[in-house]
Amino acid sequence: MQFLTEYGLFLIETITIVIAIIAILVSIVAMVGKGKQLAKEHLEVTKLNDKYQQTREQLQEQLLTKKEFKLVQKNYKKQLKTQANTDRKRIFVIDFHGDLKASGGNNLRQEVTAILSIATPKDEVVARLESPGGVVHGYGLAASQLQRFKDHKIPLTVAVDKVAASGGYMMACVADKIIAAPFAIIGSIGVLLQMPNFNKWLKKHNIDFEQVTSGEYKRTLTMFGENTDKDRKKMQADLNDTHELFKEFVTTHRPQVDMDKVGTGEYWFATRAKNLNLVDELQTSDQYLVNASQSNDIYLIKQIVKKSWGKKLAHSAQQGFSKLTSVI
Repeated sequence: MQFLTEYGLFLIETITIVIAIIAILVSIVAMVGKGKQLAKEHLEVTKLNDKYQQTREQLQEQLLTKKEFKLVQKNYKKQLKTQANTDRKRIFVIDFHGDLKASGGNNLRQEVTAILSIATPKDEVVARLESPGGVVHGYGLAASQLQRFKDHKIPLTVAVDKVAASGGYMMACVADKIIAAPFAIIGSIGVLLQMPNFNKWLKKHNIDFEQVTSGEYKRTLTMFGENTDKDRKKMQADLNDTHELFKEFVTTHRPQVDMDKVGTGEYWFATRAKNLNLVDELQTSDQYLVNASQSNDIYLIKQIVKKSWGKKLAHSAQQGFSKLTSVI
């Protein structure tokens, strides 16, 4: 038994040293690569009308005779000339695939800034959003980035094909219109915090843990200290306050929802969520954009960032640590 205890202590010390070394190496690599990283960032613009037409042409070429195909091509070119003389609306498309930290927020910031530099209230922005939620501050900032379109009176549509729950729904509710695939997951207006506590294990092996703070509530629940009912009560109060702010935010942007029904932390498939006014229309983002491409010019705006291996490693480490914070 003594051998196992000594081995356990040795293992903990070894892991601590390894984590410290990795943290130092990641910091050094991140600083060295910061300048190079900036050079790898650029904005990519794709006209989706051309992409849709290319797909159509490939299929038509296989299914039609050469004569029929040439006729279709000729009619399409005439249509383009006619449309060139009309005032076609522009639709700017952005994608947000959210993780726990809402780490796509930086790309979102760049894309929003780029679009705002040329967009007018006559245009429209479609945000294809997929996220199960994450940290409060990360998704709060991401929602504020989308709010910038509203502040400039540019119509904003959020399209959800799979999931926009918790922090993801916080972002979605900013939109003028929310469309969703019938079985997309919507809602989960609630707040969660979870963490392990090793205090009993430390006591069992006679390991002391010390923590010095200034301020009564600088720390409440901890991973290694002994948590008290007072700590739990304070943390519960903080979570309740965050939940109230979340509900107020949704109500501000979607006053048509009954918060007593939807603010319970539950989620619904979009078919049910529509009846609760959490979404406005049931359709996929593909259907919406393909239909819109008939009379609008559609541009996919994407901020491209090529991450170095050091950045990827740092991102993975941050993801692990952020799991110990409150999430929505």
